[in-house]
Amino acid sequence: MEFKKGFSVKPKQTTRQGEVIFTDGTNDIIPNQVQCEAYGYTYNSDSRSCTAFRLNNSIITSADNVDNFIKGKNNTAETGTTNTIIMGENNIVKGISRNNILIGDNNEVANGVNNATVLGNYGIAERDGEVVIGGGAFNGLGKGYGQSSVVSLSGTTTDATQTNLKVNNSSSNTIIARSSTSSFQGFEANVLGVRTGGSAGSGAVNDRVFFRVTGLVFLKAIDQSSTDLGKFGTTGGWASEVVFSGTNDMQLSVTGAANMNISWSATLNLYEIIV
Repeated sequence: MEFKKGFSVKPKQTTRQGEVIFTDGTNDIIPNQVQCEAYGYTYNSDSRSCTAFRLNNSIITSADNVDNFIKGKNNTAETGTTNTIIMGENNIVKGISRNNILIGDNNEVANGVNNATVLGNYGIAERDGEVVIGGGAFNGLGKGYGQSSVVSLSGTTTDATQTNLKVNNSSSNTIIARSSTSSFQGFEANVLGVRTGGSAGSGAVNDRVFFRVTGLVFLKAIDQSSTDLGKFGTTGGWASEVVFSGTNDMQLSVTGAANMNISWSATLNLYEIIV
């Protein structure tokens, strides 16, 4: 489809649930009401979605999502969703995901996200293992524009190399914050490090430290501070901070010491506004 005169976005595809995804030629776009209706589609002001048709959720059942429990109106579990609980209204799990819980209304679990929980309304989980509390549509903007969440991370170090902690100690998932040109993120990370072994002559097993890292992020600019809440033994050089990896991926990193095996566990609290 060509761009309509006067518009810089156009329809790209229609999902199985009838939602129309737009594009600006490069990026996928969620259209506003004017854009949606200009191409002849129907705009749903409650869910802020553009639809080509309305599908009865009671018939959206496939062989790979029969293990879900869904209670309420207009809830959707897309293909590939398994072992998921949805209670409320107008919630959606975007598919290829498992072991999620949504309770409330107008919440979402993004495609491919596992082991997440979303409570309240207009919350969105985009990270494995996070617990999200949606704070509403934030002046009608939509999902994820005002919310808080909790993410658990862990990892190990054996030297002084700065190391990113991982969500649920996954082998690959280290992304802990959404990338957006208009996303502000306040954070508080409580980080525990315990020495479990190694050949360093100084210090001993069970040397330990507890940090609290707090700060504010916008467009990769970070204002942060780290406080030692407690330490015991030889912990010189041990540290934790928020860093960026790649283009926009926010990470929680730790630094240990040479010839020390250290296990790290952290609870990250995120407070987000998109404007």
